[in-house]
Amino acid sequence: MEFPDGIPPLLIEFALTVAFSFVVGLEFRRYQRTNQYKFHFGSTRTFVLIGLLGFILYTIDTTHVLFGIGLFLLGSMLLIYYWRLSSKEMLSLFSVLLALLIYLTGPIVSIFPRWFLILFIVLLVLILSEKPLIHRISDKLASEEIVTLAKFLVISGVILPLLPDEPIAPVMPVTYDKIWLAVIIVSGFSYLSYLVNTYFFKSRSLMITGVLGGLYSSTVATVVIGRRAHHLAEAAPFVSSALIMATAMMYIRLLIIILLFAPVAGQRLLAPFLAAILLSICTVFALLRFKADSSQPSEVNIIEHPLELSTAIVFALSFMIFTSITQFVTSNYGGRGLNFLSIIVGFTDIDPFILSLLSGEFTVSDSAIVSAVILASGSNNLLKAIYAVVLARNRSVRAAAVWLIFLFAVSILYAFKINA
Repeated sequence: MEFPDGIPPLLIEFALTVAFSFVVGLEFRRYQRTNQYKFHFGSTRTFVLIGLLGFILYTIDTTHVLFGIGLFLLGSMLLIYYWRLSSKEMLSLFSVLLALLIYLTGPIVSIFPRWFLILFIVLLVLILSEKPLIHRISDKLASEEIVTLAKFLVISGVILPLLPDEPIAPVMPVTYDKIWLAVIIVSGFSYLSYLVNTYFFKSRSLMITGVLGGLYSSTVATVVIGRRAHHLAEAAPFVSSALIMATAMMYIRLLIIILLFAPVAGQRLLAPFLAAILLSICTVFALLRFKADSSQPSEVNIIEHPLELSTAIVFALSFMIFTSITQFVTSNYGGRGLNFLSIIVGFTDIDPFILSLLSGEFTVSDSAIVSAVILASGSNNLLKAIYAVVLARNRSVRAAAVWLIFLFAVSILYAFKINA
């Protein structure tokens, strides 16, 4: 937020304090009327005066002792007032805490960057205006989800900083922290998919199943949809569209993970992956133009809990195994051996292989690594085509199988073009 140089900074800070205190006061006034709030110590004008008090006391005393005394006296007055009223009925401390936060607006205007000030005020306004939504979320949020969030914070904020940034072994040219960073990135993406699935799409169509399942695991989504398709021969457009959409979401998930983990490789993969995503979506729209008049069949939940400790350990072990295998292949067979390995790995879980490939230091060129990523994702499409055909055993997956095989063939051709 830029201001003309001719305006005194003190005037700008004063105006911002008044303006934002006034905005929060207006919203608090509406909050009082809407919720018939009984703790009436004031509203809009009172909030402006509290904000001005904090700003003036903070500004006139560079030691900020007066500001601290003012905070203590204001808090004491509000608590006494609250105690007097709460002796008659049960009241919340919400208004007391909000008034104290408004008192802090002046120092926030003076010290923090403007983006933090705006974020601070927007958060206060949202807390006041979205009370019903906050209550609905807290009522729906299961207690085990808090434990799940705690697990994610532990694996990302506690374990990662403790791991050393040094290679594990000569046969495994990857550091300890890189392995766990890969676990965090993949687990975080799966956790996001899990939350969306659990709290927004409990009852889903096949298309939603393909989208959410593809974000979680396109192979798992293909297996589940393929089994369901065995009894849905008449819903071919919906089934094939869901399968293709799962693969499109796989490319989106891989692209985001790679950009977070290895931005340089992600930039080189941006064009081919975006092409696969856009063409897949266009194919889905083309198929849905020929959909049947019947409604889409429903699908069961396929996303399991993504933050179990056993899952993280298995992923970390897979990461280390693929790193060792890749080191052996690249050291003895070079880029050609890596291409052959990538095609084979496509018939397994490709996430640990791709991330180990991007994080290690191997004796191959960057083009060979990009080619390996494309080949692994392409051969994984061939695996999904086989799964779909074998599990469905009817024409409902024909279009999806053809498209997945086409993506595999294009991946082979593109990889050879890169290595040419």
